[in-house]
Amino acid sequence: MTKPKALILRTAGTNCDKETKFAFELAGAAAELVHINEIIKGSVKLSDYQILALPGGFSYGDDVAAGKILANELRFKMREDLSGFIKEGKLIIGICNGFQILVKAGILPGNDGFEQEASLIINDSGKFEDRWVYLRVTGYGLRDTNCVWTKDLAEIVYLPVAHGEGKFITKDKAVLEGLKKNGQIVFQYCDRQGSLTGYPDNPNGSVDNIAAISDKAGRIFGLMPHPERHILGTQHPRWTRQGLKKYGDGLAIFRNGVEYAKKNL
Repeated sequence: MTKPKALILRTAGTNCDKETKFAFELAGAAAELVHINEIIKGSVKLSDYQILALPGGFSYGDDVAAGKILANELRFKMREDLSGFIKEGKLIIGICNGFQILVKAGILPGNDGFEQEASLIINDSGKFEDRWVYLRVTGYGLRDTNCVWTKDLAEIVYLPVAHGEGKFITKDKAVLEGLKKNGQIVFQYCDRQGSLTGYPDNPNGSVDNIAAISDKAGRIFGLMPHPERHILGTQHPRWTRQGLKKYGDGLAIFRNGVEYAKKNL
């Protein structure tokens, strides 16, 4: 395979799709913007792609709750396609609104029944948080994370967040303990030194500072920060003071996904 094919799913209110497409293309994929209606009516087949990306934005205006309507479309209109896609070991990434969608569709943390076990709710601050945060790349609990999207990342990365409903919670303690035991917690909000601290380092009050999780296999990845907004060195807010790097911290995430698809899919 020369270039893995990435499908960037969009609908009314999606607004980070073009940035996500550019990030995948820079990472070496052939990326296409596809409206969900094209998949539902069958003019585009999800099975023709190796990577599915749910980008950020405000799908359907975040009516009812952030990502809930599109999540229901995935559950009830795309379940068969998604089940086959996941069983084939293909890759999924959900960024910000995309993470909210994956969680509310029951695709993350991951079970066979598309049953919701976690959620992303209104920030503890009660306001929209739009700024840069430090993230600790972590394996949590009994073993390290096996998330293919974060292979060989630096211990601490710097990415922007922009959300009003980013507080990660689980249905109960058993779900949280399962995430820890299975190494499914991938990013945690931290300070510059990597310590887990409260607000403002944790911008939303997420339980255990959770900023990103994966499924057990490490192929489905959801995160609240925006890696597509830090793929070039000039996107770093302090590049003129700290020195210019060619690429930003976020590009490695897309490259990892693309390289995995090249070798395995």
